[in-house]
Amino acid sequence: MNEEKRRFSPPMVGGSSLLVIFAVLCLTIFALLSLSTVQADDRLGDAAAEAVTGYYAADIQAEIILARLRTGEIPEWVTVTDSGVLTASYACPISNTQELQVEVVFPGGLGDDYEIVRWQAVSTADWQPDDSLTVWDGEPIF
Repeated sequence: MNEEKRRFSPPMVGGSSLLVIFAVLCLTIFALLSLSTVQADDRLGDAAAEAVTGYYAADIQAEIILARLRTGEIPEWVTVTDSGVLTASYACPISNTQELQVEVVFPGGLGDDYEIVRWQAVSTADWQPDDSLTVWDGEPIF
C-alpha cells in the first residue's frame, strides 16, 4: 500500500491556473480600456455636434439679418458705415468663445446688389500665452 501512495501524485494545476488568471486579467484590462475609449469618443462626438449646431444656428441668424438688410431694413445691432460705399457689419454668437462675423458691401445702397466681404467664425476668448517654458533664443548662455 505504501508503494501505491508513493506512485500517486496530484495533478499539476498550478501552471494552468496561473495562465487562466493571466488571461482573465488581460481581458479585463482590455475591456476597461475599450470602455474608456468609447466614453471619450462619445464626449468628442457630443462636442462636435454642439459646435456644428451652434455654427449653423449663427449662420441662419446671419442670413436672416442679410435678408433684412437687402429689404432696406437696418437692425439696431448692425453697424453701417458709408465711406463712398455702404458697408454693413454684424456678428452672430456661435458659442461662449466664438462668433460669426459678417461684413457686406452694398455698392448701390441697401436693397441693391451686395457683396459678402467677410463671413468668418472668429474666437472671442481671451488668449493667454503660456510663458512657463523657457526656450533658448539662440544667444550664448555663458
